[in-house]
Amino acid sequence: MLNAGVPRLLTPPRNPASRPLACRLLAAGIGLLACGLHSRAAERIPIKVIVLSGFEAGDDTGDAPGEFQFWYEREKLFDRVELPGAPHSLCRNAEGLYGDVGSTTRDPQLTPVTTSELVMAICLDPRFDLRKTYWLVNGIAGIDPASGSIGSAVWSENVVDGDAMREIDEAEMPAGWPYGLFAIGTDRPDRLPTEDGHAGGWNGAKLQYTMVYSLNKRLARWAFEVSKGVRLGDSPQLKAWREKYTGYPLAQLPPRVMMGDTLGSVRYWHGPRRTQWARDWVRLWTNGTGTFSTTSMEQQDYAGTLTRMAAKGFLDINRVMVMRTASNYCMPPPGQGADSTIGDESLGTEAALEAAYRTGSAVVHELLRNWPKYQDSIPGD
Repeated sequence: MLNAGVPRLLTPPRNPASRPLACRLLAAGIGLLACGLHSRAAERIPIKVIVLSGFEAGDDTGDAPGEFQFWYEREKLFDRVELPGAPHSLCRNAEGLYGDVGSTTRDPQLTPVTTSELVMAICLDPRFDLRKTYWLVNGIAGIDPASGSIGSAVWSENVVDGDAMREIDEAEMPAGWPYGLFAIGTDRPDRLPTEDGHAGGWNGAKLQYTMVYSLNKRLARWAFEVSKGVRLGDSPQLKAWREKYTGYPLAQLPPRVMMGDTLGSVRYWHGPRRTQWARDWVRLWTNGTGTFSTTSMEQQDYAGTLTRMAAKGFLDINRVMVMRTASNYCMPPPGQGADSTIGDESLGTEAALEAAYRTGSAVVHELLRNWPKYQDSIPGD
């Protein structure tokens, strides 16, 4: 049962065709002023915090956990709200915390498009008021051993999109290139597109685009400060694996809460050469201010869709937070081939899932406990 602190969902209007003709005409006459699909702001349910995860393994509870299960079980998000067009039910608890997940391992297609569908379904639902909602997008990731260690939690100031680009097979690329990946509108790696369109290939159109979504840096640092004392899990097995990363002192540290930027890409890349590309790509699109720390497969879609919906007035982009936790390194230990560790998250998955909940819940609980303080004033501002 929900308590009085969480309003019940609005009852959808009945089908107008079921009403007598006179009533339908009257409703049509006044509907432009008072009724219609969009509820008045005073009637909408104001959501305080929404937690969004990337994937779930099987069910939300009762089996091996994915990125959403700890949130669902420990926060008791048992009240389910069906959203038209959403890939998964929106879940909530009696304290007004909402949570959802973009995909599950039972989905017939492997695509991050469902994360965009989820955000749009939430934003377009007329029952919810999202103007003061805080969003926490979280999930597990690979981590650059030059940045941090397995089991760590990383708050991001920037989400960099690593999908749309040009590519030449590295066996065919010009001599001297570090890799065959480069920005659309350029003719070689490590260059930003220009606006003159000479290299655009789009009928000379000027290219004015970005591959970075810059978040509220003050809010990200506030979240870091709130959660930096959280105790993260460790084990002799994790320690032994960290020690293999000789020459990477940060990779050998125990798990910690830290700051660092995330790169989202549908492609599951791996290895030292692709890691160097990721470092360069983040540095390029953040004008040298960002540091690549973690990988992801859906953060770019979450950040992009939230940004576009914010531009249309559905939410406040300054209230969006992104945090990833490290289940593996994005390259093998020195001396091993890239194929020896690609996709191997088994050692660090449990620690990363636990770190995501512990770190994220510290921030979520602070927001909920002191909602009168944070409702109208974004922390860190």
